[in-house]
Amino acid sequence: MHSAVANIAINCADAYRLAAFWSQVTGRPIDPEDRPGDDEIDVLLLPDGPMLHFNEVPDPERGKNGIHLCLRPDTTREQEVERLLGIGATLVADRRKPGGHGWVVLADPEGNEFCVLTSPDERAALTAP
Repeated sequence: MHSAVANIAINCADAYRLAAFWSQVTGRPIDPEDRPGDDEIDVLLLPDGPMLHFNEVPDPERGKNGIHLCLRPDTTREQEVERLLGIGATLVADRRKPGGHGWVVLADPEGNEFCVLTSPDERAALTAP
């Protein structure tokens, strides 16, 4: 017996605002039944995979979030970092290393951290003989 991941829940203060940010990040729409002011919002992450689920909670999270998303862009890592900064992400830490390895840690508008990895093409170039 196994369990499938149905959604990844993100506690937040403003579910619709944060869902709109992640909708732009992933290019996936907010559920058409969800509206501003709703205290629960879904953003489809993958056609057959888990959803991002945003749930308003009365108290803000404290400390570093233990679970976070790692994004593998279809452009370059640098292009995606610039795009995400342009839509409201903030830089937390730059973990890029000489030669192209590493990642960048960003935070969404409510401070939830996530990483931007190298693209599949960049990753292939790094491991090529």
